Amino acid sequence: MQQKIIILDFGSQTTQLIGRRLRELDTFCEVIPYNKFPKDTRGVIGVILSGSPFSVNDPQAFKLDLSSIRGRFPILGICYGAQFLASQFGGKVESADCREYGRANLQLAEKDNPLLKDISKDSQVWMSHGDTITALPDNFYHIASTDKVVNAAFQAKDEQIWGVQFHPEVAHTLEGKQLLRNFAVDICGSKQDWSPASFIESTVAQLKSQLGNDKVILGLSGGVDSSVCATLLNKAIGKNLTCIFVDHGMLRKNEYANVLKDYEGLGLNVLGVNAGEKFFNDLAGVTDPEKKRKIIGKGFIDVFEEEARKITDAKWLAQGTIYPDRIESLNITGKTIKSHHNVGGLPEELNLQLCEPLEWLFKDEVRRVGYELGMPEHLIKRHPFPGPGLAVRILGDITPEKVSILQEADDIYIKGLHDWRVKDDNGNEVELYDLVWQAGTILLPIKSVGVMGDERTYEQAVALRAVTSSDAMTADWARLPYEFMAKVSNDIIRKVKGVNRVCYDISSKPPSTIEWE
Repeated sequence: MQQKIIILDFGSQTTQLIGRRLRELDTFCEVIPYNKFPKDTRGVIGVILSGSPFSVNDPQAFKLDLSSIRGRFPILGICYGAQFLASQFGGKVESADCREYGRANLQLAEKDNPLLKDISKDSQVWMSHGDTITALPDNFYHIASTDKVVNAAFQAKDEQIWGVQFHPEVAHTLEGKQLLRNFAVDICGSKQDWSPASFIESTVAQLKSQLGNDKVILGLSGGVDSSVCATLLNKAIGKNLTCIFVDHGMLRKNEYANVLKDYEGLGLNVLGVNAGEKFFNDLAGVTDPEKKRKIIGKGFIDVFEEEARKITDAKWLAQGTIYPDRIESLNITGKTIKSHHNVGGLPEELNLQLCEPLEWLFKDEVRRVGYELGMPEHLIKRHPFPGPGLAVRILGDITPEKVSILQEADDIYIKGLHDWRVKDDNGNEVELYDLVWQAGTILLPIKSVGVMGDERTYEQAVALRAVTSSDAMTADWARLPYEFMAKVSNDIIRKVKGVNRVCYDISSKPPSTIEWE
């Protein structure tokens, strides 16, 4: 039975980071809504309560009955989770004089506390809350403070219940991973047996048992997620897997032919479907990004349904859905960040069951699995690319002409990232592409005045986007070399007819998202 820590999500933007940090500790975990604690608790070794955008004193705040959890599993409350513990057990949480946001330093009141093992004196932590715990419950005591927060960390007497007012999951808490290790490994007893090799072994066995001799259809996108998914399924069921690669007309330049060639090299059975005309017709005049995603998602399934009829006795549709897709699409607060076209199930008329072998993996874990499977490096290293393709990188309505302009500009940008050589942190010469998590070009719905030769122009503007990240849950804009940016900008304006201005997006996530739509 797989050990796991349950993370109850109260709607925090950093909940995924908690899961990511635990996975870095080779500890399996599940992020689930705060009110969906599993009835089957086999394998559960601990529980973490996340942060939240709410105050615990807000009438609309998310709350749950802890009676079925307390005493059965170690509990760690983070930020709102800590305030919720204090409030529920008789303490007092009040509005702070001012929002406590930013760096702080811990003053340890109990150095031998298991949660604070090997945490340095004055260790830097990151605060982000408007309320503060002014009084702990009678049977709780504080184990760390900061200059502004008396109860920065606390524990229940004679119980495995802890709360921290800061966020150990974020990078600004310098020893946050050590604190989470103390909880997961020392307190909860994690065996740290979660690894790519163990995932492949258990997943292949599970797929063989789940699918038997059934035939499976897999939607390929050309990205690392669906490619790893296909390779994993091929290892499990071989000839019973049929992959369908749909060209919706909004892929990158020459991507359709290049990807089909890659898949042939992997020994996959792939059917290529050129459906660009259908998607352009369906998207005509549509400008709303959510509508674009839904139209493409539905169209994608429609094409699958048509192809499925050609495959005798197909019973399953496999997808490369990964964990961040599923978590980001959860509607905890009532405000979904964005929908994912491969999340949420299938229409009944498709008459196929859903198989998602990667549904518990974060992006970098998918890549690690790909390497373990022996896949070509250029497939594994590919930057993430949105399922709707360039449709969500064209702001406004979609036309073949706009797609063509964006394909040309984006091709120059991505090739430039591959060709530009830089040194990484270890002094090794690498492609600039390898130091960027995700990059792409956005066609803006504006025109600007320019001059080419002796003529005045009034043409399109494009924005370049490049971010650094470890998992796409948070991201910072990439500091690309000025010389590189100057060359790419000049090449795009000179070579792409219809573009006379290039901008660079310097927004981070949060508050922005990686994609513009």
